[in-house]
Amino acid sequence: MDGHDSEDPKQSTADMTVFVQNLLQQMQSRFQTMSDSIASCLLNFNVLDEMGNRINELEQSINDLRAEMGVEGSPSPLTPSKTNSGEGKPEEGSA
Repeated sequence: MDGHDSEDPKQSTADMTVFVQNLLQQMQSRFQTMSDSIASCLLNFNVLDEMGNRINELEQSINDLRAEMGVEGSPSPLTPSKTNSGEGKPEEGSA
């Protein structure tokens, strides 16, 4: 049994080393996956932010063109008109 016991600590150390190496590889792989996901989300946010900026620029260009054409007083198609919001509602005294 002494010969078997002298091999056990060496085998146990080797097994533990392999186990720790595998665990570290799994952790590295998971961190890489998370890092890639975060980078992808940031890219998507940047794309959405850029699209928002372009929409704002387009709306400003439309408003500038409308002002040049002399229809500055007309409501923007993106902004609901306050005068239209009361239409369709009966007046309080007309019921």
